[in-house]
Parts: sequence; C-alpha cells; structure tokens
Amino acid sequence: MVCRKVQMDVRNWLCGLALILLPVPGVLAVNQTEKVRNDKVLVVEQTLAPGETVSLPGDRAGVAVYLDDGSVEVTLTQGTPWTEAVRRGEAVFRTAQVGTVKNSGSSTLRIVLTEYLGKGGSDTWGSAGLAPNYMLLFENQYGRVYDIRMAAGKSEPLHSHHDRVVVCLSGAELEHEMPDGRRETSTLKTGEIAWRRSATHIGHNLGKTDLWVIAIEPK
Repeated sequence: MVCRKVQMDVRNWLCGLALILLPVPGVLAVNQTEKVRNDKVLVVEQTLAPGETVSLPGDRAGVAVYLDDGSVEVTLTQGTPWTEAVRRGEAVFRTAQVGTVKNSGSSTLRIVLTEYLGKGGSDTWGSAGLAPNYMLLFENQYGRVYDIRMAAGKSEPLHSHHDRVVVCLSGAELEHEMPDGRRETSTLKTGEIAWRRSATHIGHNLGKTDLWVIAIEPK
C-alpha cells in the first residue's frame, strides 16, 4: 500500500511541473517563454530537449498541459526515478513539490505551465455555464480545467466562461454571438496560449479545421 501511494504521489507530481525550472549543472539550459502574467496566473511554455534534466523548486500549485506525446523520468528529492508516458493535450493538477524531471523520450517535449498566484476559493463551479460538448477534466480550490472541442462548421449553444487561460491544440476561425446580438470574429492558432476575459456567448466554428482547446479558469 505504501508503494502504491508513493507511485500515485509521483504520478500527480511529475505531470504538474513547477513553473520556475532551474537547469541542473552540466546540462543544457531550459527553453522557457513567458506567455501570460497577471494577478491570477503566471503561464510559461517550457521546451525540454531529449535527455535534458531540470530541477523543480515548486512553491505554488498549478496545472501542466503537454503539447507533445513523450515520456519523462522524475525523481523526488529523496526518491528513486519514475518514468511515465505523457500525451498531447493531457492536463494535470500539481501540488508544490521539489525534485527533478528528465525528458526521457527521443523528441523535444513542450509543456505549458500555469501557476496559480492566488489562494483560490471555496466555490464549486462544476459544469455550470459550460456548453454540453465541453469535458470537465478536474476542479479544486484553485480553479477549473476543461477540454473544448468544436468540429469545423459546427456551433455550440449559449454558454459562459470565467476569466481563463486558453491553450490551443488545434486552431480555428471562430465567431462569437453575444446575448445582445453583436457578433465578433476571432482566430485561435494552433500552439497559441492566451488570457481571455469572462464572457457569455454562442460559438461558431467558421473554418475548415476542428477546434481543440484546454481552458484553465483560476478561482
């Protein structure tokens, strides 16, 4: 039972990498790009080359979204290495923990890391306000994370979002129809990572590509 608990703790931790990644001496520096910074979240995109190892100080909770398939080898401060496969589009909550992570795959691994800067809240949102085709991935005191998919040429009914981080895995040409009848067009590009304000609208996919987005709403 103890072994099983350790494995589960490591799995939760490895998928949620800390946002401040420090290169381990003797290895290449991590390619890190800041995408969003405000009073609620700090979002960076990390790129790990094959074999690259980084240390994880981890002082805040957050969410990791993987942009590629791959595998990682993780070691806790006083633990043994643990290798885990990760999938493109996988989103995992992490608690703040310390250790190291290594890209154990043969290809570059990109990770979007959203760090919660607030203390969160006690409200439970569940699927309230979301379109029926959205998939709620998880929710806790810090925020709500859900998967958005809309096929080319399709629409979704009136729904609402809180302020959120959007991680676009498949871009599309969109039109948002507001409750007052106004229409606004927008484009989300594959790989785009952005901050979007709360809104209530009907969504239309006007393009020829399917939309796929992971949304992270901080509390």
